[in-house]
Amino acid sequence: MTEWLAEGRTAVVTGAAGGIGLEAARRFAQAGMNIVLADVKEDDLAQAETSLADSGASVLAQHCDVSDPASLERLRTATEARFGAVHCLMNNAGIGRMGTKPWEDIGAFQQMIGINLMGVVHGCHAFIPSMLAHEQPAAVINTASKQGITRPPGNYAYNLSKAGVLAYTESLAHAFRNEEGCQITAHLLIPGFVYTPMVSAFIPDKPPFAATAEETVSFMMDRLENGDFYILCPDNETPRTLDEKRVQWTADDIIKNRPALSRWHPEFEAEYKAFVEG
Repeated sequence: MTEWLAEGRTAVVTGAAGGIGLEAARRFAQAGMNIVLADVKEDDLAQAETSLADSGASVLAQHCDVSDPASLERLRTATEARFGAVHCLMNNAGIGRMGTKPWEDIGAFQQMIGINLMGVVHGCHAFIPSMLAHEQPAAVINTASKQGITRPPGNYAYNLSKAGVLAYTESLAHAFRNEEGCQITAHLLIPGFVYTPMVSAFIPDKPPFAATAEETVSFMMDRLENGDFYILCPDNETPRTLDEKRVQWTADDIIKNRPALSRWHPEFEAEYKAFVEG
């Protein structure tokens, strides 16, 4: 299922200056792929470029603001000029911030949507047409979040942005299946709680239950080989069985006509606990 993961092929990773993006780029480089690193953090991007180049990989690093479609078009142009066809597009760039109430700070909300959701859309619009045209095996990997599925209270903007990535990537997978001659697969990376630079900005010390970027990407690579669309990653606190319970409970809010986000509703506390333990 990973014919695209081969020597001489090319991978583009946004949000690649650190965390999951940089670790994914390292794994792609280990397979012999050409690597394109894209990020807005220029100092960190330069360090990432050096670290991969020192390992022998062919690397192009470029400043890129994924909220700006023109910036993604410039990235595509530079990539194709340097390496030709693209075989893996990983739309990973994202931001996190402390939550506000749903009627507060519209500017922060717009920034979150512009990067976390529209950054994925812009990346796909920039790269997928030429990926289809070269008619070779390829993959699009979009980074979502468990918060986009179970949508816990306290950070509505982040939840909404990642729920959008979920819905968009599902549509992408369906469209690829129905595109004649298409050899592109779509995959949704759903990390657990991962200690990355985005998280360390708020939590200086790594909690013991947090997964590392290395653990998360190792899981991702295994599931890509298996052909998974939903790459639901564990962390050191939440095994898949608990994730499945949380997802099921969330879906049942609609089916059973419970109050919104009933998992956090005092009247359903005992029922939820029994459901998880059962």
